[in-house]
Amino acid sequence: GNLAEMLFMLLLEHGVLVMHPSIVRHMDSVIDMLICSSVVSSLSFLGVIAIDRYITIFYALRYHSIMTLQRAVVTMASVWLASTVSSTVLITYYRSNTILLCLIGFFLFMLVLMLVLYIHMFALARHHLHSISSQQKPPTAHRGGSLKGA
Repeated sequence: GNLAEMLFMLLLEHGVLVMHPSIVRHMDSVIDMLICSSVVSSLSFLGVIAIDRYITIFYALRYHSIMTLQRAVVTMASVWLASTVSSTVLITYYRSNTILLCLIGFFLFMLVLMLVLYIHMFALARHHLHSISSQQKPPTAHRGGSLKGA
């Protein structure tokens, strides 16, 4: 994204590309929208991956009935559509403080969502580790000695 924009600007500055200034502004807006869309979609997909892992761990037996192929496709298409629409709005009204607050709020929401889900998954894994450890019998002195001899 940034590489394409820089290349485009270099070609314009050196006279290789000649375009009307309004077209240049529109191209700049399109490139900015693509960059913004990729950032928003990346954050969104990180959140979706966290949710998918959460479902995998806490609803393992029902995972395939919860996360069907159709739901996965709808989720992916929804993330791309929402990212494109939101980035278009963000670039169109980038001077608005409300837009900046929404972007910061979205970033913080995704960060908190992922932290909460992963901490909950870590707590479950730790609980299982302690359960497994407490069920295993400690080795007897005789058994330990015979293992050393072996």
